[in-house]
Amino acid sequence: MHRFLAALLAATACASIAQAQTAPPAEAGPTQPQSSSPGLAGPAFTVDRALELAGVVSPSLEAASADVRAAEAGRRVAGLRPNPSVTVEAENVAGSGQYRSTQSLETTTSLTLPIELGGKRSARIAVADARTDRATILAAIAQADLRLSVIRAYAEAGGAERRLLTARDQARIANEALRAAQVRVQAGRASPIEVQRADVARINADAALVREERAVEVARFSLSRIIGQPISGPLDVGWFGNIPTAYGPLRPIESAGTLVMAATNADLAIADAGVRLARSQRVPDLTLGAGARRFEQTNDTAAIFSLSIPIPLFNNGRAALSQATAERQRADAQRRVTALDVDQAIARAQADAANAATSAAAASGPALAAAEEAARIARIGYREGKFGQLDLLDAERTLAATRAAAIDALLSYHIAQAQLERLTARAPVTQGE
Repeated sequence: MHRFLAALLAATACASIAQAQTAPPAEAGPTQPQSSSPGLAGPAFTVDRALELAGVVSPSLEAASADVRAAEAGRRVAGLRPNPSVTVEAENVAGSGQYRSTQSLETTTSLTLPIELGGKRSARIAVADARTDRATILAAIAQADLRLSVIRAYAEAGGAERRLLTARDQARIANEALRAAQVRVQAGRASPIEVQRADVARINADAALVREERAVEVARFSLSRIIGQPISGPLDVGWFGNIPTAYGPLRPIESAGTLVMAATNADLAIADAGVRLARSQRVPDLTLGAGARRFEQTNDTAAIFSLSIPIPLFNNGRAALSQATAERQRADAQRRVTALDVDQAIARAQADAANAATSAAAASGPALAAAEEAARIARIGYREGKFGQLDLLDAERTLAATRAAAIDALLSYHIAQAQLERLTARAPVTQGE
């Protein structure tokens, strides 16, 4: 690197020569392209369009919607009362003596109706309502997770195409450096080893180009699998390169009302309703019955009434209540643990997004401009015989590393920002609230 710094200082002495040169298009400082998808034409395929398509074909959203419908059906089932029963009994049908035939037949028809006591029906409804609320929240979580997956895949595809453009430019520069080295060697102004060095750089650049082409294919295929159709147009280059110019201090942490906390609160609500249901189960139910008995000999009819009360001798519901209470305590403790984890995760996500934005702004702005200018001066100086080949190669490596750092920082920013949005996404208002 000290050679490159010395060469850069020497380049200032010949600034007039560098400015007087009319750089051909191949020697101009590499700038960011206008299209992120080389070889593709047409309107840009935006991230909003990707989110729209993914929401239509996502199996996770379909499963979450089915869970909501099932929970709503369970709510209707929980509100139903016990069914009555009709009982028909025939006595004295067969036997000996006067019971040999049906002359002593007694027929009893009765209707029994279970009566729930202790608030069992309302307790069941409370459990079903809590489960419906949780299913609604899980559907919102599935939507947020899908958004995170789409943005991550879109950002990775955009980053892969940026790397492909950089690899193509580096391959072009390596080929031009090889031709310049051949001209210098043929003119007797350089050693033949410079041609070998330039050829090695060209081979490595071509290999990197092939790798980046494969990476673009894989990234676009992954995104197409999420949205359910192939991507024909270019990606939105403006979205990938859009970062805040200034990222302020960390915002106050507000985990209350987020999707993760809403899910744990829903678990606690289910546990609370479970305790209430277990307590109601300790109250025995009544079974009332009413019927009529017909006597065959006299053709008379008599009314019958019955009352059935279970005796809680072996199972009085105390064990089930203890189990439900323990589950409620576990849900409450888990809610407090989740609150701590969410606060820490939001703080880390904010810091990651801020750091990535700072790195991307620096690498994509002044650092990249300086590296491009240094590489441009090194190319001109090498062609004019002012700099050596090692200085040129050092400048090109610095430019390539700066470009890669800028792309990595942009990708990290978009992923961190999407993760932050996922963590801070607000929960929908449920019927329990």
